[in-house]
Amino acid sequence: MEVVEDLAGFGPPPGGSAVTIGAYDGVHLGHQQLLARLRAVAAERSCASAVVTFDRHPALVVRPDSAPKLLTDLETKLDLLAATGIDYTVVVHFDEARSREPAADFVRTVLVRCLDARVVAVGRDFHFGHNREGNVEFLERLGPDLGFAVLPVDLFDDGHGGAVKVSSTRVRTALAAGDVATASALLGRPHLVRGPIVRAEGGPVPAVTVAVAAEICLPAAGLYAGWFRGPDGARAAAAISVDSPADAPSEVDVYLLGPGGADRGARAIVEFTARLADHDGADGRSALTGWVGREAEAIRAALR
Repeated sequence: MEVVEDLAGFGPPPGGSAVTIGAYDGVHLGHQQLLARLRAVAAERSCASAVVTFDRHPALVVRPDSAPKLLTDLETKLDLLAATGIDYTVVVHFDEARSREPAADFVRTVLVRCLDARVVAVGRDFHFGHNREGNVEFLERLGPDLGFAVLPVDLFDDGHGGAVKVSSTRVRTALAAGDVATASALLGRPHLVRGPIVRAEGGPVPAVTVAVAAEICLPAAGLYAGWFRGPDGARAAAAISVDSPADAPSEVDVYLLGPGGADRGARAIVEFTARLADHDGADGRSALTGWVGREAEAIRAALR
C-alpha cells in the first residue's frame, strides 16, 4: 500500500481509482466488508483501490469537547488498512479550514483531481464536508458530471450472519463496559493500544508500563488477559492492568507470563483478549505481581 500525504505532488493512478472516504477508526469488520467490496470493484474496472482518510478524527477539530476516544492512532490505522490489500491510502490533513470546506470542493479536489475517482463507495449513513452536507444522495447528484458512480454499502458484517450493524461507537461502548470479547468480535481482532514503555522491571514476573495517548480508547478499569509485543515484534502472553483515573495520564501495566519485556523508551503494542477481574488499583503493583504469578495458568487458559 502506498501512503499519500502530499496531495499536490500526487498524480492520479493510471486508469483512475475506486475510492472510499472516512475516518476508518478501528478498521472494524464493517469497514473491512466495505474495503473488500471496493477492491472487487476496482479489479472489475482494472483501476486502483484507494482510501481517503484523515490525520486526526474530524470530531477532534469540529467538537473537541465531545469528541470520541479513538480506537486506533494513525500509525495503527495505516497498518490495518495496509493489511486489507488496498492500493493507496490518502491521508488528508484535517484542520479548521478543512472543516469549513464545502463537500463539493472536497470531492472535486481530492476524489476527482487527485484520484480520478471512477467509483466512490461509502456507508449509507456516511456524512462529510461543512455542516455534514455530503452524503450518498449528494454524491449521486455530483457523480454523473464528474465521472464517477456511487456504491452505497451497509456495514452489517458482525461475524454472526451480519444481522447487527457494526460501528466504531459499538466498539467503544463494549470497551467502556470492559467487554473486550465483544469489541474483538466487532473488530475482527483484539483491541490494541501502542505507546512508549515508561517503566520496566525484571524478576519472576517481568513488568512494563506502557503510556497511551490521552485520545486513545482504553477498556474499563480492570485486569485483562492479552498479549505484549515489544520492538522486536515477538508476542508474549500477559496480564494487563488498566487503572487510569480520568484526570491522569493514560497508562497500562503489563505483567509478562515468562521472560520478555523491553527497555524503557522502546515502543510496544498491548492487545486485550479477555477480561479477568475487576480492579480498583488499591492492591498496588507488588500485590498484582504476586497474583499474576499464582494465576498464570488461568491467564494462559483465557488466551486459548
